[in-house]
Amino acid sequence: MRVKICGITQPQQGQAIVALGATALGFICVKRSPRYVNAQDIQRIIDILPETVDRIGVFANASVPEIEAILSLAQLTGIQLHGDETPQFCAQIKQLWPHLEVIKAFRIKTLESLSEIPHYLERIDTLLLDAYHPQQLGGTGKTLNWEILTSFEPGYPWFLAGGLTPDNVGQALEILTPNGIDLSSGVERSPGDKDMTKVAQLFDCLSTYQP
Repeated sequence: MRVKICGITQPQQGQAIVALGATALGFICVKRSPRYVNAQDIQRIIDILPETVDRIGVFANASVPEIEAILSLAQLTGIQLHGDETPQFCAQIKQLWPHLEVIKAFRIKTLESLSEIPHYLERIDTLLLDAYHPQQLGGTGKTLNWEILTSFEPGYPWFLAGGLTPDNVGQALEILTPNGIDLSSGVERSPGDKDMTKVAQLFDCLSTYQP
């Protein structure tokens, strides 16, 4: 199972998190976010990572030139679209950068929230289901209602996100079988500053998980 730790801002923490077992790191490219990191600093972190780890830039309602500017400086392997991007925009991103993984995030409030997902299939590579918040796009610490996802089988790989912590991830994985999990605030001391004890606890918990 893929394990993505998002909101990385510090090189040594990124390196240590990968050493503990993360398969992907997420870098927030949204300037208004408290976890924002610029392209030059993203690359400084990437420079000390093993090539095997996935390096995902997280964007929200960014323009193509804005995404292109980040990609010109940071050697990312994927683009996560975490705003209100249309299926057409996702298709454009995939066409422009076919060698990169395109992840589309959806904020799930009710069962009806899942109805828009089919419109995006064939235009992205991976789904990410996050908790709904009226003001914030992500990193809220809120969990979504896992029970409404028990029959969710999109035929595409997907990440479960939204308020996951070392304390509740085991419960989530008893209910659901995502292809990956995505954590940010659940392993932090403060936005962008990861708590390495919590990260270690997460991987201890996952070591007992049998999909």
